[in-house]
Amino acid sequence: MRKIEKRGVFCLILAALLGLGLAVFCFQFVVDGGDWASYPYNRHLYSNSGQLKGGTILDRDGDVLSTLDENGNRTYYPDGDIRRATLHAVGDPAGNIGAGALTAFADKLSGYNLLTGVYSPLGTGNNLYLTIDAYLNNIAYQALGGMRGTVGVYNYKTGEILCMVSTPTFDPADPPTIDPEDPAWEGVYVNRLLLANSIPGSIFKVVTLNAAIENLPDLFSRTWTCTGSVEIGGDVVTCPYAHGEQDIEDALANSCNGVFGQLAVELGGDTMQKYTDSAGLTESIKVDGINTSEGHFNFDGNDNQLAWAGVGQGEDTMCPINMMLYMGAIANGGKAAMPRLIEKTTTDYGLPTGLYFAHKSSKLIEEDTASTIADMMHNNVIETYGQDRFPGMDICAKSGTAEVGADQTPNAWFTGFLRDEATPYAFIVLVENGGGGSSVAGTVASKVLTAAVEKAY
Repeated sequence: MRKIEKRGVFCLILAALLGLGLAVFCFQFVVDGGDWASYPYNRHLYSNSGQLKGGTILDRDGDVLSTLDENGNRTYYPDGDIRRATLHAVGDPAGNIGAGALTAFADKLSGYNLLTGVYSPLGTGNNLYLTIDAYLNNIAYQALGGMRGTVGVYNYKTGEILCMVSTPTFDPADPPTIDPEDPAWEGVYVNRLLLANSIPGSIFKVVTLNAAIENLPDLFSRTWTCTGSVEIGGDVVTCPYAHGEQDIEDALANSCNGVFGQLAVELGGDTMQKYTDSAGLTESIKVDGINTSEGHFNFDGNDNQLAWAGVGQGEDTMCPINMMLYMGAIANGGKAAMPRLIEKTTTDYGLPTGLYFAHKSSKLIEEDTASTIADMMHNNVIETYGQDRFPGMDICAKSGTAEVGADQTPNAWFTGFLRDEATPYAFIVLVENGGGGSSVAGTVASKVLTAAVEKAY
């Protein structure tokens, strides 16, 4: 009798484990079924050369960026510059660009659904409308002028990424032979807006300012005298030149390393880490399922190292899109729409195959602090960058010149947002080894924002 009872208990345990395993499988099937179906080993969806057989990719205006011809071969937009400008959003035929739509959204292009799997006839698939504008991407591509870097513009109310350009790039309709040892092609398959970490330089001072405003009650009554360098922690923190006497608003407009280095040390490593984490710069975010790279910051060193970390140097690295999201949160009172790339998906008959909504971020900054920083960033434009470069725009911005090595030209950054209900855009520009943030990256931003405002999406 006892043996029967033990066997019965054992059978119940096995049944419970089987049920649990089935439940886990069903959950994963619901969540990951589209990814499973769209793996490259599925010969129903992919050719022997690895090209996705179905689906059409369009921009927000309905311009076809990639589709299949009558022979089942993948084709791209007729203009070569547009093809290069949208490469990292669309993807390449071989699937080397993992964040491109042909790879990242293969399940949506194929026509997969939970009930019938990949139901579309071979060679058709769905229409995938991206939020980007091919025209604006081309403006950004031309503005970069062959320089390596990235440009991002997004609507911080709706989350739509309007511009996403990454260079170096190539023509997907005529892929070159790429030597991985050739520095000209370094990171060519990487979408730099979503997946490449870089030293932020002085654009990070906005985070240090955020922490200082909320933790140093007398911040706005203080003044500092910059002589071009200051000793912190037994070594110097230098500025490009002496800024003289300045208050905190002047220090931000001047991008004074001495002032912000001293503030970082006064605030302490724990506080700096807290505000960096709160700004979302150390986490991976999801852009329609694409996981962006995580930022890495180290505030555990000595006072001199902490000072340099507080001005965006040292061991700091971050993903550009995270800073763009933070800019959107400052513009929008503390929270912003999460960036997204998919506008809609439809069948060949125009029927919707999915629902895509804007989702808010967590609170990245307090509302009152955001308003104060926005005004100070607008002052940067008036006092330093030049309002005439951004005609008709209520623009708030911060430039950055990030040192990346003693024998290399610094990286150039320019980031910020527009305070306008009609054009609620946050933006970021990175020009690797470009030199001056305002002069180089700011010029790229001016051209792209002017085109974006004129079109007013």
